[in-house]
Amino acid sequence: MTATTGARTATATGTFTPQPGAAPLTRMIAAQTVLETRMLLRNGEQLLLTIVIPALLLVVFSAAPIVTTGAGKRVDFLAPGLLALAVMSTAFTGQAIATGFERRYGVLKRLGASPLPRWALMTAKTGSVLVTEVLQVALLTVIALALGWSPHGNATSVALLLVLGTAAFSGLGLLMAGTLKAEATLAAANLVFLLLLVGGGVIVPLSTFPHGVATALHMLPISALAEGLREVLQHGAGMPWGDLGILAVWAVLGLTAAGRFFRWE
Repeated sequence: MTATTGARTATATGTFTPQPGAAPLTRMIAAQTVLETRMLLRNGEQLLLTIVIPALLLVVFSAAPIVTTGAGKRVDFLAPGLLALAVMSTAFTGQAIATGFERRYGVLKRLGASPLPRWALMTAKTGSVLVTEVLQVALLTVIALALGWSPHGNATSVALLLVLGTAAFSGLGLLMAGTLKAEATLAAANLVFLLLLVGGGVIVPLSTFPHGVATALHMLPISALAEGLREVLQHGAGMPWGDLGILAVWAVLGLTAAGRFFRWE
C-alpha cells in the first residue's frame, strides 16, 4: 500500500523487503529425498546393480537347476534370498559408492553448509533407499509370482526384517563411504556384494557349507535377512527373533560407527 504526497511516494515498511530463510525442515527433507531418488534412478550402473541383476538372477536360477535348493520349487527358495540381495544392493553397495563419490567431489561438504542439517541429509538418503526398495520388492514379487512363487507368512514380520536389514546395510555402507577413498569404496563395495552373493545364503543354501562355516556365515546381515525372509515366506514361520536380533546388532553397530567415524570431507 502506498500514499503519494506531491512528488513524494511513501511505501509501507516491509512491503517489498525480502524475507530470506530456510524452508520448513520437513519440506527440505522431502525435496532432498526426491532429488536423491531421481539421481539414483537416472544412474544406469545403479539400476543395473539394484534392479536388473536381482531380477535376472531370479529368472535364471528359477528356470534352470544350476544350484540345489532342496525340496519344493526353486523360486520359493530363491525369491526371499533375492529380496535380501535387493536390499543389500541398494542400502549398502549403491549407497556406499554414491556417497563415497559425493564426498570425494565435495558435494557433501557443500550440502553440509546448506540450511539442511547433516542428520536430515542422511534421513533423505535413507528415504531414497526405502523408495527404491519398494520398487525393487514390487518388481521382484511380480516376477516371482509369474514364475510360480507361493509366499506364506506374516507381512509384519517381512516388513520388520526389511527395515532392520535396511538399517544394518545403510550403517555399513555409510561407514565405508565416510572412511575410505571413493575408489577404494567402489572396489570394496562391489567385492563384498559378489562375496555375499555367493556365501550369504542368497542363491546357495548355507547347508551346503561345512557346519562351522555355515554357522559363522549365518551371523552376517545378508544371511540373517535371507534366512529370516525364507523362514517366513517359504515355511510360514512366525517372527524370526534370532535373525531379527542379528540384524538389530548389525544395525546398531553400523549406524553407531558411521555416526562416529564418518568424514564429510
